[in-house]
Amino acid sequence: MKIIALADLHGDLGRLPALAPVLEAADVVLLAGDLTHFGRAQAAQAVIVPLRRHSRRLFAVSGNCDYPEVEDYLAREGIGLHARHELVEGIAFLGVGGSLPCPGRTPNERPDDEFALLLERAAAGLGPHLGMVLLSHQPPFETITDLAYLGGHVGSQAVREFITTRQPLACFTGHIHEGRGQDAVGRTVVANPGPLRWGGYTYAEITAGRLAALEIRQLPA
Repeated sequence: MKIIALADLHGDLGRLPALAPVLEAADVVLLAGDLTHFGRAQAAQAVIVPLRRHSRRLFAVSGNCDYPEVEDYLAREGIGLHARHELVEGIAFLGVGGSLPCPGRTPNERPDDEFALLLERAAAGLGPHLGMVLLSHQPPFETITDLAYLGGHVGSQAVREFITTRQPLACFTGHIHEGRGQDAVGRTVVANPGPLRWGGYTYAEITAGRLAALEIRQLPA
């Protein structure tokens, strides 16, 4: 199974011509939030519709810059993973949207204890030995992916605890634009490709229930 993960689109699909063949070669495309730039359902639709034309299977969660109704739109379209999971070829894809409170007010924030509850809801009914992939706009605490410009870690303790306990194969994340890179929490690889407008995306392969490859790639200029 080939997976492509994008983050922090902020309504900008200027990279789509170069990205289209990458998406078309993937089995699953994941969008790790901030689909819009302070947009609502209509703005999310303007992003999702073009991406779906090039994707065999698309899943997404909202980000802190998406109004909460974006999550409702994703659910109606059957592609939202917020607080739920979908099984694809024996792998559970589960997710959580929004972010922790930010220095500047954004429309889709929640406290860390709520992240813990939502993640448990997403994983409800999944056996301990089932391969999982986590899609979370908010990165886990104390990784490369949550390291802000000022040098502090601003990720979620709840997301990290969930990863530590459940050990998904991978966690695809975003939110902290400057936190581009990949890291690990135990056996789980955590990847933040940076905002799509910078040209980054995450490529991963799952073979026989195991993560066979994961790397952050760059679109041509």
